[in-house]
Amino acid sequence: MKIQGKHYHTIWVDEKDSAIVKVIDQRKLPFVFETFSLRSADDAFFAIKEMVVRGAPLIGVTAAYGMYLALLHLKQENREQELNEVAGYLKTSRPTAVNLAFAVDEMLAFILAQKEEAGLKEKVQAKAAALKQLEIEYGDSIGEYGVKLIEAIYKAKGSTVNILTHCNAGWLACIDWGTATAPIYKAHLKGIPVHVWVDETRPRNQGARLTAYELGEQGVSHTVIPDNAGGHFMQHGMVDMVIVGSDRTTVTGDVANKIGTYLKALAAHDNKVPFYVALPSSTFDWEMHDGVKEIPIEQRAADEVAEIEGWHNNEIKSVQLIPESSAVANYGFDVTPARLVSGLISERGICKANKESILELYPEKNR
Repeated sequence: MKIQGKHYHTIWVDEKDSAIVKVIDQRKLPFVFETFSLRSADDAFFAIKEMVVRGAPLIGVTAAYGMYLALLHLKQENREQELNEVAGYLKTSRPTAVNLAFAVDEMLAFILAQKEEAGLKEKVQAKAAALKQLEIEYGDSIGEYGVKLIEAIYKAKGSTVNILTHCNAGWLACIDWGTATAPIYKAHLKGIPVHVWVDETRPRNQGARLTAYELGEQGVSHTVIPDNAGGHFMQHGMVDMVIVGSDRTTVTGDVANKIGTYLKALAAHDNKVPFYVALPSSTFDWEMHDGVKEIPIEQRAADEVAEIEGWHNNEIKSVQLIPESSAVANYGFDVTPARLVSGLISERGICKANKESILELYPEKNR
């Protein structure tokens, strides 16, 4: 994907210094484009926790590079103990996104399996790069499968396909292509007329600030709407399909995504609008069966709700929104039950949101 005509990934190793990992600082978008340097596992933790990087796939890859950076600074007295401590530490940065634990565990097992020191740092860097490349390929494949759904609607309708999405499940949340946006980008490149209703996604406004930004950079028609407008648009036939991403999906098809997704799913179900979830296999939790009861829901700081950021006099500034004495509840995610999901779009195809259909795509997980 491109920013001002130049191709970017969201994370990369610095060309001049392999001990530095660069990421796009998403806290500054869409107002300022800056990069943020990671030099240690602590920097990776900060980037994930403070939402310098966002989105389950990118969080996972950032944590993978965090393990690589940890290796560069090991004290060497007890490598296994130190690496296990770093792995546990990184996993606490954002508890809902399952990609985080997946990537950390992959890196930890890989490092501990290496017996010799010769070339170890290069091998571990290559392993992190391989996990990054895998997420790119996942997004590409999700796009190829998902675009068929958009094509079918376009053929039946004969005019612009209107798609509603929530939060940012675009290339900024991944490495390239995205999850929910991948089919949209593929459709746009094929010349299929698409228009995206972009939920603002309060309180952090990832839709208004990130999804709208990247769609605009790719030339995709879009309109930012208030979070509460989606149901109205669906009632009036202005939405042909909903596509969202996921931070964790159970083996039974329950989907954890940014807070507010559940309400969109209810509105879509009531108005017979297809509701799809796009996700790579790294976002499935193969151990959990009841999303509402089992998926940990992150609670974030009160100031995200009490204040709002904006661009004023060439600066990003925050202003108070609520009375200082008012309490705040800020749950970062909710769970959409499988019964409300029309289908799951993964890198292996499209399936129903139930255990049997999911395991047909991933028979190796049927144990």
